[in-house]
Amino acid sequence: MSAVMSTRRPIRSDLQARQIRKFKLQDTIFHQLTLLFALIVLAALTGILIALAIEALPAFREFGAAFLWTNVWNVPEAQFGALSAIYGTVVTSAIALLIAVPVSFGIALFLTETCPAWLRRPLGTAIELLAGVPSIIYGIWGLFVFAPLFAREVQPLLQTLFGDLPVIGGWFAGPPIGVGIFAAGIVLSLMVIPFIASVMRDVFETVPAQLKESAYGLGCTTWEVVTGVVLPYTRVGVIGGIMLGLGRALGETMAVTFVIGNANRIVGSLFAPGTSIASTLANEFGEADPGLHISALFALGLVLFVITFVVLAISRWLIRRGLARQGK
Repeated sequence: MSAVMSTRRPIRSDLQARQIRKFKLQDTIFHQLTLLFALIVLAALTGILIALAIEALPAFREFGAAFLWTNVWNVPEAQFGALSAIYGTVVTSAIALLIAVPVSFGIALFLTETCPAWLRRPLGTAIELLAGVPSIIYGIWGLFVFAPLFAREVQPLLQTLFGDLPVIGGWFAGPPIGVGIFAAGIVLSLMVIPFIASVMRDVFETVPAQLKESAYGLGCTTWEVVTGVVLPYTRVGVIGGIMLGLGRALGETMAVTFVIGNANRIVGSLFAPGTSIASTLANEFGEADPGLHISALFALGLVLFVITFVVLAISRWLIRRGLARQGK
């Protein structure tokens, strides 16, 4: 009997050893594969940055750092500056966020706090489907439907209300032609609302029901529950959703190209045509001559890359600051 037991123990220990080696090999292979996937993304990002920098180098050699604040884009004279494109990109994105954030906030709160149960799922699905609409559809709608209506009904009203006011009156000056920076910002807001609203809704749904029920039990109103419980609990996620929408607005191409007017100049009026980095690239890359023009377009792409990186860095800083306030 003892001899049989002694023979079983080595067999069992050998099986356990083989299983341990098998598990270690699986873990090693899994670790190496996931590391490879992560390195592929990092290598692609680094390659894109290096390629942009190399192609943009002739433009920066010719114009120097003044390329960033020069308001000239003259193809026949080979004079290029990025200021008008940067201005259009930043202003249209800011207008989009000013409109999209409160609207998205209201949509998310309605879906999570006050929406009837029978309407919550179809409405939420409809909002998510809007995020999948191609940007060119928004551009076509903006050019042929929204722009004429905006020029006929909205722009004269805004000029009547704000045109005579000091400081901001110049923002609403000029002929009401429909297309322009303000119209591009409004179309952009319609595009980013589904993204921000979907993220905010998902974040608001993570709030434990016990916290909200306790607040309601103390006699708090819905507004007090939202401002005192929901928002403090979800501050980090809300910031992330807003930054996601801002990243989409900064890099949007086709919709902006249709309605911004594509004029390489800076005018104080928001009704005036303008341009953005993405729309300039879309309009000119196909017909650009090799040499300084191509290099200037690559330089614009590099500037957009840097702007997006700065936005992401700011969002990460805000998220870390929010986590630090929560003690995490």
